[in-house]
Amino acid sequence: MQTASSATGPCLGYRVLDFTTMVSGPVCTQYLADLGADVVKVEAPGGDPSRITGSLQRKGVDGFFVQLNRNKRSIVIDLRKPEGRELARSLARAADVVVENFRPGVAERLGIGYEELRALNPRLIYVAISGFGPDGPYARHPAYDHILQGLTGMMPAQGGEAGPRMFQSVVVDKASGLAAGSATLAALLGRERSGGEGQRIDVPMLDAYAAYMLPESLAGRSFPERSPGEGKTNQIFRTWQTRDGHIVGIAVQDSQFEGLCRAIEREDLLEDPRFSGIAARFQNLGEMYAILEQEFMKWSSAELVERARRFGAPFGPVHDFEAFLGDPQTLHNGTVFEVEDADGDRTRYLRHAARFSRDAPVFHRPPPALGEHGDEVLLEAGLAEAEIASLREAGVLR
Repeated sequence: MQTASSATGPCLGYRVLDFTTMVSGPVCTQYLADLGADVVKVEAPGGDPSRITGSLQRKGVDGFFVQLNRNKRSIVIDLRKPEGRELARSLARAADVVVENFRPGVAERLGIGYEELRALNPRLIYVAISGFGPDGPYARHPAYDHILQGLTGMMPAQGGEAGPRMFQSVVVDKASGLAAGSATLAALLGRERSGGEGQRIDVPMLDAYAAYMLPESLAGRSFPERSPGEGKTNQIFRTWQTRDGHIVGIAVQDSQFEGLCRAIEREDLLEDPRFSGIAARFQNLGEMYAILEQEFMKWSSAELVERARRFGAPFGPVHDFEAFLGDPQTLHNGTVFEVEDADGDRTRYLRHAARFSRDAPVFHRPPPALGEHGDEVLLEAGLAEAEIASLREAGVLR
């Protein structure tokens, strides 16, 4: 990902007012910021809690915040004060998009709900990320990533016989943020085609995660007239122990199984009727795995991966994170890149996932200090310096 002094990208010229905190909303708004949108992060006087969530900090800012808030500007507005709410509404008049991840009902109590802002700006795209949606029995319940992981049935699937197990990642939040980002882009396109009409988008984390993570789980229940069951498709995704570590891979198709047998020098398995075809291998999965487990222990991980790739079987290494950072393909792609700031400190970031042949996303602004761009944003909005000073003195701004 290239660095630049100003934004580029297909969303250049769009203004996003970002009332979100923590993960789901910041994932969405960083996605838009990378694509060139002018994202103004509206923070409470104490700032986004993710600024101080962890222990690994530099200049008072946590690395967790850094990874989700590049290419944004920050303004502090105390929405508990009437003047703060009016100021937020004023900024929304000129925005293309508002994104919030309050619990349902909170934005309305703060005077920045969809209906109120829509009356001020009919072109507005209003994106509300919530745990369970705007209504229903759980709508007002607190929703965190682990709560949704537990609710959706994924913990038992990950733990197997060992019992329910969490993903050691906030996958629900991130899936929700990406769903919100793509929905925002679709709504902006729809606005252009409809003659300028805005709309509200609700992104329940429950639904976003289910759509992203549960197709395999639903596969065995796709046809209501059939008996429900997981089938064996979920059993093919696993790691394998080798002589010196682990690898990961599958060999479902006939050509892949043939390649694997050649890689481990067990071509005789190709003649075994238990494994002659996909259906037979699924029927005898346990027996096949018992053989493979023994064979894999004869090889090192590097040997097996090299041979499997050579013979067309999709296997790869099981890295820890440091090994991932040093992997040749990671380095070639620039998946992780470093930026040096004005003080000479270097910070690592993950590149934007998509590559564009023109108007490519760039890194043009480090994660903002709390309220760093307040005056700048308000002057652009037409406030006089005296007005800004008065609001700051009243505690509305920081």
